[in-house]
Amino acid sequence: MPFQRIQPERLSRSVVRQIELLLLRGVLRPGERLPAERDLAERLGVSRPSLRDALAELQTRGLLESRAGAGVFVAELLDSAFSDSLVRLFAEHDEALFDYISFRRDMEGMSAERAARYGSDTDLQIIDTLYKRMEAAHQKRDPTEEAQLDAEFHLSIVEASHNIIMLHMMRAMFDLLHKGVFYNRQMIFRQRATRGDLLAQHKAINSAIQARDPAAAKAAATAHLDFVERIMNDYKRSEHNEAIARLRYEHAQQG
Repeated sequence: MPFQRIQPERLSRSVVRQIELLLLRGVLRPGERLPAERDLAERLGVSRPSLRDALAELQTRGLLESRAGAGVFVAELLDSAFSDSLVRLFAEHDEALFDYISFRRDMEGMSAERAARYGSDTDLQIIDTLYKRMEAAHQKRDPTEEAQLDAEFHLSIVEASHNIIMLHMMRAMFDLLHKGVFYNRQMIFRQRATRGDLLAQHKAINSAIQARDPAAAKAAATAHLDFVERIMNDYKRSEHNEAIARLRYEHAQQG
């Protein structure tokens, strides 16, 4: 008969599986520090040797990393999403910029639609809280804070979509944006003429999600990225025109 004796699962393996799921679902984020060993062992209800075995396995697999004197951290998994050579290539060509915006438009439209449909009450509360923080930052006219909250707001919608592949993919996309590979987000929020439009667009996205209207949420998110694309088109055109004007000026000075 094809039956085998059931072996009890080692405690360390149970710990590994729990941390794996937290990483997979995006609860534990890249760069996040885990609780101290004693605290974490108590929370999990396991012995410290069992916990050490689990953490060692996860470190061997590249999911966690130990930093001397600092503790154990979630590995920066997003760094491996794109090679350094490809990132440099992205940064040097406008074609990549507009394909990036197009990709975000498709993915974030889908994320907003799914968030309105599948997001829990807690998910929607997080999105609403971030929007209200954006309103407050808007009143303070702080472009740095507005840009940071903009990223958090959009990622909270992706998280509320409850699709783990989409989540990790979009975190990689926002990591590139955070590093300034494509453009400086603060630049957009420094433009007085666009700040009000951006806030109104975020309000429309939030309102549709809070109303659990998938179609309206998708339309609002798509319209927002259309607007960002127009801003970047105008910005690149202005850069191009300025470069030509400088060449003419320099030529005139030499003549």
